[in-house]
Amino acid sequence: MNRILITGGGGFVGQALLHQLLKENTECAVLGRNRYPQLESSNVTCYQGDISDRAFVIRTVRDFDAVFHVAALAGIWGERKTFHDINVVGTENVIEACIANSIPVLVHTSTPSVVFAGDDIRYGDETLPFPQRFLCNYARTKVEAEQRVLSVDQSILKTCAIRPHLIWGPGDPHLIPRLIDRGRKGKLKIVGDGQNMVDISYIDNVATAHILAAKNLLTTAESSGKAYFIGQERPVKLWQWINELFAKLDIPPVRKKVSLPAAYFVGGILETIHKLLIPDKEPVMTRFLAQQLAKSHYFSHTMAQEDFGYTPVVSIEEGMDKLLYWLSKK
Repeated sequence: MNRILITGGGGFVGQALLHQLLKENTECAVLGRNRYPQLESSNVTCYQGDISDRAFVIRTVRDFDAVFHVAALAGIWGERKTFHDINVVGTENVIEACIANSIPVLVHTSTPSVVFAGDDIRYGDETLPFPQRFLCNYARTKVEAEQRVLSVDQSILKTCAIRPHLIWGPGDPHLIPRLIDRGRKGKLKIVGDGQNMVDISYIDNVATAHILAAKNLLTTAESSGKAYFIGQERPVKLWQWINELFAKLDIPPVRKKVSLPAAYFVGGILETIHKLLIPDKEPVMTRFLAQQLAKSHYFSHTMAQEDFGYTPVVSIEEGMDKLLYWLSKK
């Protein structure tokens, strides 16, 4: 790979991808909504614009060996149209631009939420079906986006989708800061019995999986037209992992519990109130969040290992040390 474009290149995953590619002396460009002076100063070409703007995307996404489509609107709350414009229309625009400009490879960043239907998933694999109903527009639109990516004629454009779960590590602007903030304020409660296990994905491992998949698409193409779960060397007990992090940060452990039915019921009530009165403000609990916090959801990574050689390059323990060092410097 000589010349690469990353949509959403200024975000958490996008920047991790960028840094790994630059270490390989790859010429990189990013496309995003904002300006990134720190990237421009590193000789990274930056294209500022709206990914839902078809003309802009087609004009910009050209003359690259591969595109990493990382840009997306994430979150458990928001209007369907807002999510659709970015996650679905934006993806359609990237696909169309790749085909129109003869770019051979597209790696799409998806999510395990595309198969979560509210039940426990234990070592689920890529044969899991998409749900028939959705409790958040993020999951719904990421399903639509992934379907579009993988339905492309693979003789014209080689594509695959990477599904990392609960991405964490230094530079995380979402998961870890939110956990720490709520932990320090005493606003967290264990939902369910606290024994649920989940996959987590250290940020460098996520970037590595994307790059391995792209290189495979450019060569033997076993990954063409497929989606892949990736994560750490083992799942973790969610609430134990959170409390272990808190212990290292001198934050009191989460001990209070609420049952899943109670949290689910409260989430439904709060969703109704917020939709009617304060639609722009995210509820502290939703039905989707209640299920995510109480249920197990971890996956087999065998197909990613077999098709393009994915194994975690950073262990859970090493990742935690790196995270704690970064937090100590903030």
